[in-house]
Amino acid sequence: MNLRGLVAVSGKPGLFKVIGQNKSGFVLEGLDAQKLKLVVNLSTAKLASLEDITVFGEDDDLKLSDILENIKNAASVPDAKADGKKMREFFREVAPGHDEEKVYASDMKKIITWFNILKDLPLFNEAPAVAAAEETPEAEPVEAEASVTEEEKPAPKVKKTKKAE
Repeated sequence: MNLRGLVAVSGKPGLFKVIGQNKSGFVLEGLDAQKLKLVVNLSTAKLASLEDITVFGEDDDLKLSDILENIKNAASVPDAKADGKKMREFFREVAPGHDEEKVYASDMKKIITWFNILKDLPLFNEAPAVAAAEETPEAEPVEAEASVTEEEKPAPKVKKTKKAE
């Protein structure tokens, strides 16, 4: 799952993709059907990158990408408008070890809503950008100096100086 470039904006519903940046902030495009474009000023709004979001855990924080991957593999996903008890049971399955005192029903609702937005996008099935870079085999370095002979090397440049008259 590739979440690079996807953000949540405080005070705005839904998710956005970062298209560009200008002096005052970022240019965003909505991931919904309307494809609404907006400019977000960094001094008035807070942006949260989805790949950086974590959920409180009992021992360590849980990454959002791992939770979304578990939701993708789950048998059935409850509706975001389901009651708190049903969502809590579902979250015990997909986010084992989350801190039940710090993770509220509104947080679970938001994550399920985000999942419903992301599941239809092609980037949802892509490999993460970091993992994809690690999986590609690196080319072995070629020793260029060994193949160049002394005769082929360029002669050192001689610095010319002006004569004083």
